[in-house]
Amino acid sequence: MTDVTSRFDSSVYAHRLTVAAAATADAGLAGMVITPGYDLRYLTGSRAQTFERLTALVLPVSGPPTMVVPRLELAALRESAVADLGIAVQAWVDGQDPYRLVGEALGASPVAAAVTDSMPALHLLPLIDVLGNTPVLATEVLRELRMIKDPSEIDALRTAGAAIDRVHARVPEFLVPGRTEADVAADIAEAIVAEGHSEVSFVIVGSGPHGADPHHECSDRKLRAGDIVVVDIGGPVEPGYHSDSTRTYSLGEPDAQVAQRYSVLQRAQRAAVDSVRPGVTAQQIDAAARDVLAEAGLAEYFVHRTGHGIGLSVHEEPYIVAGNDIALAAGMAFSVEPGIYFPGEWGARIEDIVIVTEDGAESLNNRPHELVVVAV
Repeated sequence: MTDVTSRFDSSVYAHRLTVAAAATADAGLAGMVITPGYDLRYLTGSRAQTFERLTALVLPVSGPPTMVVPRLELAALRESAVADLGIAVQAWVDGQDPYRLVGEALGASPVAAAVTDSMPALHLLPLIDVLGNTPVLATEVLRELRMIKDPSEIDALRTAGAAIDRVHARVPEFLVPGRTEADVAADIAEAIVAEGHSEVSFVIVGSGPHGADPHHECSDRKLRAGDIVVVDIGGPVEPGYHSDSTRTYSLGEPDAQVAQRYSVLQRAQRAAVDSVRPGVTAQQIDAAARDVLAEAGLAEYFVHRTGHGIGLSVHEEPYIVAGNDIALAAGMAFSVEPGIYFPGEWGARIEDIVIVTEDGAESLNNRPHELVVVAV
């Protein structure tokens, strides 16, 4: 029996397939071939995995979609919406050529088809031989569909945001001098699941000098009084939409310089969130945060983009970075997470997930943005 919480109602996927087929036709392509990954999950709710045997959704611009799947992997489709959507299933067994089945389902065409960007070369190369031309990436076709979240996706992201806020509310109790970053990370991972996530995607606990490494995970370094600790955590809630939130903690009262620099970071993050609205470009949001830091002489310590899109994947489009002139639109979801990093000393980051609304932004994370002082 299908666990309905593992995917949306089938009508959601039916709409997505219709829109995807129309977008494929508008792009002048023959169709799409989608192997397991986030694109397949977005279109059908399937969590099938990629193996050496080909599984692929074939979505031609004319004609019905077909799922080409090894007979021994048919069970992997049960939790998806494939049956409800009436998608024909072309099961194959060892000794048959699944790439020929894809070609037949796609139909003869002199124009290229699109393939998902997660298709392994193991399947892409023989598929090229069958199609007779080099496919293009389906990313160009699916980008706008996946960037603009529908109401069901936004609700899932809200649930994820609230769940990770509850975890951050518990973090101070874990930050005890003498405990290792790994000890703290283990407690946080347990809390992530306890507060409603289906699994843990990542836990960063960067204490003292480790906080100056934006992608530090955790180590056996013991926490000390006076440490500044960066805690960046997240995971998916059913049906697979992610949380991602960072708060920075101080074990005891911070010194004056730390407090002053952190206050600048807080203003930078606030300026970026306040800049979010339809029509503003992604690079303008990045500049809003960066300009505040630059005015305070801290620009060189901000070493990464301001944000990334989020949904089924932790990192997806749109990317909030200099040079990205894409205009924001209502329904886009992304992080706003400027940081400052002082090598060998300390670092700090503030991160919220926001949804672009018709006239601004809705923040999905609502824990305090101030430097959280933990009594030691």
